[in-house]
Amino acid sequence: MLIDHQKLRGFAQAIFERLGAETDKAVETADHLVEANLKGHDSHGVGMIPNYVGSALRGGLQVNADATVVKDHGAVLLVDGGFGFGQVVGRQATDLGIEKARAMGIACVGSRNNHHLGRIGSYAEHCVAAGLVSIHFVNVVGHPPFVSMWGGRDKRLQTNPFCCGVPTESEPLILDMATSAIALGKVRVADMKNELVPEHALFDAAGRPTRDPGVIAEGGSLGPFGQHKGSGLALMCELLGGALAGEWTMQDLDQQKDITVNHMLMLILDPNLFGGVQGFRREVEGMQAYARSAAPAEGFEQVLLPGDPERASRRDRLSQGIPIDPQSWAVIGESAEKAGLTLSEIQDLVT
Repeated sequence: MLIDHQKLRGFAQAIFERLGAETDKAVETADHLVEANLKGHDSHGVGMIPNYVGSALRGGLQVNADATVVKDHGAVLLVDGGFGFGQVVGRQATDLGIEKARAMGIACVGSRNNHHLGRIGSYAEHCVAAGLVSIHFVNVVGHPPFVSMWGGRDKRLQTNPFCCGVPTESEPLILDMATSAIALGKVRVADMKNELVPEHALFDAAGRPTRDPGVIAEGGSLGPFGQHKGSGLALMCELLGGALAGEWTMQDLDQQKDITVNHMLMLILDPNLFGGVQGFRREVEGMQAYARSAAPAEGFEQVLLPGDPERASRRDRLSQGIPIDPQSWAVIGESAEKAGLTLSEIQDLVT
C-alpha cells in the first residue's frame, strides 16, 4: 500500500500525543520518522512506532524528556537525553554543538541516554545546513546484541552507526551507515515482506551464512560490513559513542533489557578553522564533479555519491506515496490502539 506522507505524519503524531507527548515533541518525532521513509530508509521510519509505543508503555521511553547539559568544558559538552525521544533530545544536543562550533570553531559533544535516535544522517544534515562538517560515532545498548564480529559466532555488538556530513554549494554529502552489513530494521522489513536479505548479511545460530531474515529470531546474527573493516569500525563506535560519551557498552550484561538506547559522540567543525571556507568548498565541488565524471561500470547508470539515493527516493515518494507492506501496517495499527487511539480515529487519520 502507498500512503501520503502528510497523512502518515499526522497519524504518527496522533499516536505519540496519545502516549502523552507534548505536541512539539510528537510533531518532531513524527517528522523525523516519515522523513526517513521518504529517503528510502524504511528501517528507521514509521515501522519503529511499535517499538516506541511498547517502550513508552513499559516506562522506558520518556516522551517529554529534554536534553540537559551535564558538563561544559569550553568546546566539549556532555549532554544527557534522559531517555527522551531520540529525535528530540538528539537534535537538542546537536543544536548545542552547533552553537559551540559557531562560537569556537569546533565542538565535541557526548550525547548519552537517548532513546532510539532514528536516522543519524538527520543530525549531520542539521550540521551541514549550518555550514559545518560533522562526524558521528554511535553505539546501541539496552537490549541483547544482534551483530557478530568478524571471525566470531556469538553476538557481541549492535548495528553501531557511523555518519559524516560535508556541506557543499548545492546538495550536501551525507555518509550514513550501519557498521553491520545491513541495519537490523532492514532485516525486520524484509521479514515483514517475506523477502530475502542480501548475501553475506546474516548468519544462522551455527554461524552459517543465510539470506533468511527469520534466523534473527532463532539465534542468528547480523554480520559486519566489509569483514574485518566493518567489525573494527563497529568496535570504535562502541568505544567512542558508548564507553566515552555514554559510559555504557554492550558488555554491561545486566543492562541488556528491553529498551533501545543510543549514545553518540559528535565532532562538529567550522571549515574556516583551516584554510578557509572558500578553498574548502572549491575542493569539495571539484571533487564531486571529478567523481561523477567517471564512466559508470557495467550494471550502473552513473556514479552515486553519499546522499544521492536518499534524494532520489524522496522525489519519488513525495509524489507517489510511501510504501508500507500489509504486515508492517497491521503491527503499526495495533500499536496505535495500544497507545489509546480507537479504530475509528485511526481510520479518520489515514484515509
